[in-house]
Amino acid sequence: MERQKHLLVVLPHPDDESNMSGTLAWHIHHGTPVTYVCLTLGEMGRNMGNPIIANRASLPEIRKQELEASCRSIGIQDLRMWGYRDKTIEFEDQEALISRINGVIAELKPTLIITFYPGYSVHPDHDACGAAVIQAVQRLPQDERPTVHCVAFSAGCEDVLGPPDVMNEVSEFYEQKVGSFQAHKSQFQIMVGSRSFDDPQVKAYWGTERFWTYRFKDE
Repeated sequence: MERQKHLLVVLPHPDDESNMSGTLAWHIHHGTPVTYVCLTLGEMGRNMGNPIIANRASLPEIRKQELEASCRSIGIQDLRMWGYRDKTIEFEDQEALISRINGVIAELKPTLIITFYPGYSVHPDHDACGAAVIQAVQRLPQDERPTVHCVAFSAGCEDVLGPPDVMNEVSEFYEQKVGSFQAHKSQFQIMVGSRSFDDPQVKAYWGTERFWTYRFKDE
């Protein structure tokens, strides 16, 4: 990894950042400013009843607090919650969303953006978020485009995309990563299952974070 002028993270749900939290913590530790744009509050999350008061009405506020706690664990200070409705990103006004992302890029002038790889990230919100980011960057002049690192995990994605070309070793920031996952208490069991973070295999797996560098067709 290399220190960046500014790192912009654009993801649709609270807890999406946990999977890349070691990379984000590394950048913050090494002086890179990190801005996290989270498109929704995950109010359609599959797991309710943890805490017992959680329901569709209370879940957005619960997940907002969890997201803030996750960011504190990672060290993110610039968190922006845009308030789109969960599971509807693909149905939003795409031109308005792309323009809004362009506005943040113009404001921050990031040298690196992290998002989901459109078409290879399982959830429709993941794919729609990634597609909007890619289109926003595509509209910039080639010499002004930041590098875009994408997360992909759909079945067979490596058969199409090839192996990830960015492998970040983040075991030094394992504690921050565990804190990020544990902050999302309402979704915790769905995300990590029943295995302990002390399990050597879990530590080995979560100690490396994988990304694909998006290559624009006109470059």
